[in-house]
Amino acid sequence: MTSTLEPEATGTPQSGALGRLARVNAWAEQMTIRLEPFSISGWMSRKGPLQDGPSWGWLLIPGILGFLATTAIAVGGALPDSPFKFELRGTWFFGEPQVASHHYGTAMLLSTLVLVYGGLVLLLRTWIHLIRAMACRSAAPLRYVVSMAIVWALPLIIVAPMFSRDIFSYAAQGEMVHNHVNPYLYGPYTSGASAYTFPVDPLWQNAPAPYGPLFLMVDGWFAAASFHHELVTVVLLRFLAIAGVVLLAYAIPQLAKILGRDPSRAFVLGILNPLVLTSLVSGAHNDALMAGLLVYGFLLAKRRRLILALMVCALAAAVKAPAILGVGYIAWEWLGPTASVRERAKPLAIGALVTAAVFVGLSLLSGLGFGWVKNLASPGTVRSWEAPATAVGMLLATAAHAVGLHTTMATTISVSRLIGLATAAGISVWLFSKVDGIGGIKATGLSLLAIVILGPVIQPWYLTWGIVLLVPVATGRLRTGIIALTTIAPFIGLPGGKTLVVNLLQVDPLATAAVLFACLVIFLCPLGRWTVPLATDTDPFVDPPIFAPVLPRLSEV
Repeated sequence: MTSTLEPEATGTPQSGALGRLARVNAWAEQMTIRLEPFSISGWMSRKGPLQDGPSWGWLLIPGILGFLATTAIAVGGALPDSPFKFELRGTWFFGEPQVASHHYGTAMLLSTLVLVYGGLVLLLRTWIHLIRAMACRSAAPLRYVVSMAIVWALPLIIVAPMFSRDIFSYAAQGEMVHNHVNPYLYGPYTSGASAYTFPVDPLWQNAPAPYGPLFLMVDGWFAAASFHHELVTVVLLRFLAIAGVVLLAYAIPQLAKILGRDPSRAFVLGILNPLVLTSLVSGAHNDALMAGLLVYGFLLAKRRRLILALMVCALAAAVKAPAILGVGYIAWEWLGPTASVRERAKPLAIGALVTAAVFVGLSLLSGLGFGWVKNLASPGTVRSWEAPATAVGMLLATAAHAVGLHTTMATTISVSRLIGLATAAGISVWLFSKVDGIGGIKATGLSLLAIVILGPVIQPWYLTWGIVLLVPVATGRLRTGIIALTTIAPFIGLPGGKTLVVNLLQVDPLATAAVLFACLVIFLCPLGRWTVPLATDTDPFVDPPIFAPVLPRLSEV
């Protein structure tokens, strides 16, 4: 399919902005080849032949680069007074101050910025180029990319949870459950001052839990198993998140294989995804368990195990409610596209019964009741410019005040959020009506992304709900969209943002410029010959190039 943005194949020179971009891109690729002897792959090629094609020896290079990137992020986050993790004595095994401190030394602050932001940039570049390189080579054995995922994730598992303090809220809520205090009625601060409540973000200290009964029940078990040691509870919760990622690592390639896609490429797109590594592995969010169960539920559905598939999706919803969409889509398309609405009523009824049984059973077994349903709006108490629906409301309130209109920001935000949710609901209904054509997996993933992007608040880990589900079916522009979201999302809502800005304003401008220059060098430095696509092999799922940016051609991944 030819895009209108492609130059005409008439032999005439390219002109305008597209022509300049094409020339810059050609120059960049020539520089990559010329500087290749000075890169890691160039050094390794002098030690021995760097193999392409079926041997897959070249995968060692991105494996090393990704490990260096996650190690830099881990070291930057482990430094004392790092703004990317919570600074309180006793919240991890190392890297914490001896006393609570929020005074950032200039050298320490700048070192942390270079390591964390530089590591993120290198990780994203390596991941994007790896997708592009695999798309133009033969299928890789899955064991190679699985080994790479373990190597990339290991540094992030060793250090303290980064980029979020939610795991400390989970631990405090687990302690509440074990002490027979209902988290659906009270916030963690109800338990009083303790090692469990000190690390909880003040925003959530008095907020009831919006999580399902399955997660809180397991959370309470962890508090008991740790003998009420807060740090051990946090470690157990991190292992629970890793278990969710492991479930994803199993389900994604299996699902891709059933759908006729390459399992290794789906694994790279989903599990080596920097957003998954930073949010689900490092941040240890319970979204990992929810997403793992949801994708595994669709895998069971493709294996024609309806009841078990519905049950697993219901369990995912008992961790976080949005996974309930999976139950509806699996039941609706169970009998195939030729089934009538009347024939689909039976699977839908079965889905409703299975879901009700799971919810009622878990609510009674946990003793927590159904309070989590009314608490689903709790995250909406956050006002963030990253969420389009909330940002529009804040802008409207500011504009109204500027022209002398009397309205409150709460009112305009409520209206804009309502419109956003209504739009997301409309998109979901439209996708449901098209499910026979686009498939339940794609429809569910896109619906989840619409709910997150148009919802009241966006957190980076929320985006993983839809991304990991779309990975097995992602090709062309959908795959490009996943890459674009992944590139942007890790930089959204980083913790300590206000503190970071305040401290940067107090630092020597030349030092700040040096940090920015270091990150720019990491962004532009050549990664090696392996990033140059092979002309001898093609991917049947790659669309024709429609845009030619320098780093890299997203339409060719």
